Amino acid sequence: MNRKIRLTKTEDFKRVRRLGYSYAHPLVVLINQPNGCTKTRFGIIAGKSIGNAVRRNRRKRQIREILRNASPSIQPGWDIIILARKPSAKATYGDLRTAINQLLGHADLLIKIDANENLS
Repeated sequence: MNRKIRLTKTEDFKRVRRLGYSYAHPLVVLINQPNGCTKTRFGIIAGKSIGNAVRRNRRKRQIREILRNASPSIQPGWDIIILARKPSAKATYGDLRTAINQLLGHADLLIKIDANENLS
């Protein structure tokens, strides 16, 4: 995932967590808020409940890859935080991908494709 579309500032994380909408899954929590820009930015949080630094960083890399693959189908103009929960430490990559995709759908962040457009 390109660094230009990452949330990096503490103020941005605090703003999204304070003012955003949250959607929970047993493995991850998705928090989103409109950012008024043309890009969607992502932030990933993996606390010490995930494990040591090696495990936390591995989980963050996996979440980053899932979001990179899903980003073309995500609506622009949002700040999104993915918070990894403790059970995600033992979850498979596929389970994590499914959980994130479900939360993106619940949050209405996925671009809706009109079936009639594909017929033309």
